[in-house]
Amino acid sequence: MTDFETEKPLRKISEAFKELAATVNSQSAIVEVASFSRACSLVSPLFGCLGIAFKFAEMDYVAKVRDLADASKLIVTLDALLDRDMEQNTVRKAGSHSRNLLRVKRGLDMVKVLFEQIIVTEGNSLRDPASKAYAQVFAPHHGWAIRKAVAAGMYALPTKAQLLNKLNEDDRALFSS
Repeated sequence: MTDFETEKPLRKISEAFKELAATVNSQSAIVEVASFSRACSLVSPLFGCLGIAFKFAEMDYVAKVRDLADASKLIVTLDALLDRDMEQNTVRKAGSHSRNLLRVKRGLDMVKVLFEQIIVTEGNSLRDPASKAYAQVFAPHHGWAIRKAVAAGMYALPTKAQLLNKLNEDDRALFSS
């Protein structure tokens, strides 16, 4: 795991995605695979900070982001990446770049919902916010066994204070930007 002693990963993530948002909202709205995968790679450590409940999600997310980073050497834009998989009829094929893009998007959605839930949930426990985020984003795509394993892992989550400490942040980081 990355050493966050002097880093502020939530701020780095925020800046990277603000830059992507500016691109998406621009006239051209062309998102490069390289810049997208770079921004997504900054999110990876967040899964690691959540402990065993999200270990599989972390491994899957990191592998998919790595695939997109590798793809960026040959495919410049996200649109081109999707077009290529549609032309090759591989959109639904396991391991395709477009399917990996979908998995990365779900990982980003998970983190987004998790932090939204952390902000609106009283107390220091992450169990409720993480459970709600998992139920909303990942559970519809997982079978019974995985859902049960994740539910059991929810008891091993760090507290909100522990998570923020691991990220070298405090409550203000959640409410800024």
